[in-house]
Amino acid sequence: MRNLKHLGIICFLFIGGTLMAQNGSTMVGGAEMYPSKNIVENASQSNDHTTLVAAVKAAGLVETLQGDGPFTVFAPTNAAFEKLPAGTVETLLKPENKEQLQAVLTYHVVAGDFSANDVVAAIKEGDGKASFETVNGGKLYAMMDDGKVKLKDGSGNVATVTITNVNQSNGVIHVIDTVVLPGK
Repeated sequence: MRNLKHLGIICFLFIGGTLMAQNGSTMVGGAEMYPSKNIVENASQSNDHTTLVAAVKAAGLVETLQGDGPFTVFAPTNAAFEKLPAGTVETLLKPENKEQLQAVLTYHVVAGDFSANDVVAAIKEGDGKASFETVNGGKLYAMMDDGKVKLKDGSGNVATVTITNVNQSNGVIHVIDTVVLPGK
């Protein structure tokens, strides 16, 4: 397996289905994602990422994700957060659980700027599996399944990348359909 070390901070944020706007920007959650804006500015406009944005704010990570990067973000949608056991999101958003929330969110971020082609190339180079070190120090494993990129987390959950290459001024977002969690 290929282990891609921190090349800068990369966040994997996944946002809704892929639609191109007339100017070439990507539509996510009913809003245009502008390559000239940073990760937080764009994600804040997506109707599919309101839970993620609230969590980023509660975790105190806004300034970090507005930084220079580059970041690759695997961004879970609101529907992805809804798959978690009842009460999980509410519990994580409590001030006393800030460190745990930060650990979950930074597990969705990889340092660097990895396009979908870069991820697929790493999977091919790794004979069907690639390992990415997340900003929180854990590993995410990428593989192909029926032509789609899947991410397996440290807890055994599998997320599918649903939208790729949402370019930002400080990295790239890939939208995912499941919240990935670090292992215990």
